[in-house]
Amino acid sequence: MEGRIIFATNNKHKLEELSAILEGKFKVLGLKDIGFEGEIPETGSTLAENAYQKSHFIYERFGLDCFSDDTGLEVDALGGRPGVRSARFAGDNSSYAENVDKLLRELKGKKDRSARFRTVISLILKGKEYQFEGSVEGSITEERHGEKGFGYDPVFLPDGYNQTFAEMPASRKNKISHRARAVAKLVAFLKK
Repeated sequence: MEGRIIFATNNKHKLEELSAILEGKFKVLGLKDIGFEGEIPETGSTLAENAYQKSHFIYERFGLDCFSDDTGLEVDALGGRPGVRSARFAGDNSSYAENVDKLLRELKGKKDRSARFRTVISLILKGKEYQFEGSVEGSITEERHGEKGFGYDPVFLPDGYNQTFAEMPASRKNKISHRARAVAKLVAFLKK
């Protein structure tokens, strides 16, 4: 692996977050770094299927060891939605703000606001796939708090904390997040 790994994403927020979580243990290259700027299909019905689909798509085209992730916010009062459709909750090409607006509308008046962020990572190493999962339990606030982070961070309050992900310094979020937990498993595996 020589300290470099391809992350099958064009999402600059995910790339920055992951580079910070890895703390220089690996140089994370995005899809632009290998000359790919297209879209990768995400047609799976689960986070694991989407992660698998993305890593295999890149491996089959470039022959490079890589990993991908898929992350979803699962809200109990919404039967686990938005889940696999988190990035497109308010419709295809919806913004982070539109997704959060829809979530807050659907939860209006609901007492049960429990939720979790879940990440599944699919790693392909020498043609073999390995999966790692991380999750963090919390609840959805009634309004946005904080300016940091991205996606649903302004309304996700992790259990045991009094700040949403968007209010926390990145260094704290990157230690407790769903992605950090999945990445910790990935790193432990890569170090073996």
